[in-house]
Amino acid sequence: MTHMYGRHILIVEDEEPIRNLVRFALEREDYQVLEAGTAQEGRLAIADVRPDLILMDWMLPGVSGLDFARELKSSEAFCDIPIIMLTARGEEEDKVRGLYAGCDDYMTKPFSAAELVARIHAVLRRSHVGGLDAPIEVGDISVDVAAQRVSIKGTPLSLGPTEYRLLHFFCTHPERAYTREQVLDRVWGQNVYVEERTVDVHIRRLRKALAPFGCDALIQTVRGTGYRFSTRPAA
Repeated sequence: MTHMYGRHILIVEDEEPIRNLVRFALEREDYQVLEAGTAQEGRLAIADVRPDLILMDWMLPGVSGLDFARELKSSEAFCDIPIIMLTARGEEEDKVRGLYAGCDDYMTKPFSAAELVARIHAVLRRSHVGGLDAPIEVGDISVDVAAQRVSIKGTPLSLGPTEYRLLHFFCTHPERAYTREQVLDRVWGQNVYVEERTVDVHIRRLRKALAPFGCDALIQTVRGTGYRFSTRPAA
């Protein structure tokens, strides 16, 4: 599992030389880079580490990049991940099709690394309300989204990747009950085959990490449903 520090960008591109060039440009900007050569590899990568942005090649083998983008944008779990389409197609009609599929921007090959990085910065700024580095504050918990670190009353909290994703999900979706299946879809992804009891295991780990700060009670068990994250006392 890739470490959950630094912003993650997934490159879905079947031409390895292009992937290498893009990866080099992004790593110079301190991005964590994930790679996939097909839509199926892209699904697996997204299920493993949720990217902050996807660079999608139009002409992928099998499922096209356009269809894969439509699939992601129609998914409740992944529809908010911004996508920049990379393609040799420069016609206006194709650009319109890409934008209608839900893509956030469009770059025609060949492109410069500097322009690509600038487009990525711009899309990430637009897609994060309150600014790219705005922390999420819930009670005494602060989630630094940019660095993907957590602190409670200023004290750093050490979490594993899955527990971080769980806490991030709960902090961005407070005061609502979710079933275990819904938590699995949102945190692990719909294409991952994980048993529902796995949610309970990671909830216990997260509660254990929060307990020394008195924040474990924020994760409430809702009988007959699943879990709720709330700063209000459980009924």
